[in-house]
Amino acid sequence: MTQLDNAASNTASRKRIALVIANPASSTTTGWPVGFWWSELTHPWLVFTEAGYDVVLFSPEGGRCEGDAMSDPDDPSGYSRNDLISRGFLHTPDLKALIDATRPVADADVDAFDAIVVAGGQSPMFSFETATALHAKFAAFHAAGKVTAALCHGVAVLKYVRTADGEFIAKGKTVTGFANAEEDAADQAVWNYGLLPHGEHLMPWRIEDAMREIGAHYVRAEPWHSFAVRDGNLITGQQNFSGAETARLVVEALSR
Repeated sequence: MTQLDNAASNTASRKRIALVIANPASSTTTGWPVGFWWSELTHPWLVFTEAGYDVVLFSPEGGRCEGDAMSDPDDPSGYSRNDLISRGFLHTPDLKALIDATRPVADADVDAFDAIVVAGGQSPMFSFETATALHAKFAAFHAAGKVTAALCHGVAVLKYVRTADGEFIAKGKTVTGFANAEEDAADQAVWNYGLLPHGEHLMPWRIEDAMREIGAHYVRAEPWHSFAVRDGNLITGQQNFSGAETARLVVEALSR
């Protein structure tokens, strides 16, 4: 076998990840523009690429996507200023350009990928209800026995995805996602800064409550601690600090 043949063989045998980020949306609770969360893209991206995987970016509708402002390390708020992984991604032109040209998730061929991973951010809470192509594709990956993963508010997809017999795929499964305690902290922060009247909430509903309502076994770590859980071929991560841990569970699942 020649060196060229070896290279072709290695490329053909690489694991492939369909990584889904949310399209831009508007919050129905604040009116603010909302998008995906940078670290929930970039931290899994690093884990996957270091494992030698190919990663292809999708979004429910395809096209240009926008990160939530506070997830950008260069945002004046300084909230994510220490996220050097996202800073490196954002300042690498060929990587940053991928955000401007995501593929529609309907085009993701289940047979061509080993896993689907849905990142979070604020947009999923307002846009995933109508993202029927994403619902269908996530269900198809799960039914095919492929690794299906969602992270933080990306876990919102599980509120809508059902099996062929009409059951929620998360019913009876152990899952995590953005916790009520973390929603409480986020609400308190916007109240303290006068960005919302006291008592009004950032999110129209809550992941933890929704997972319990559909019959999932919801678990969590302490607020803002990295945490992810696997139940069969379903993997979920708690919040934006859990991207790498979620990706590591995906790698572990694909290595068996």
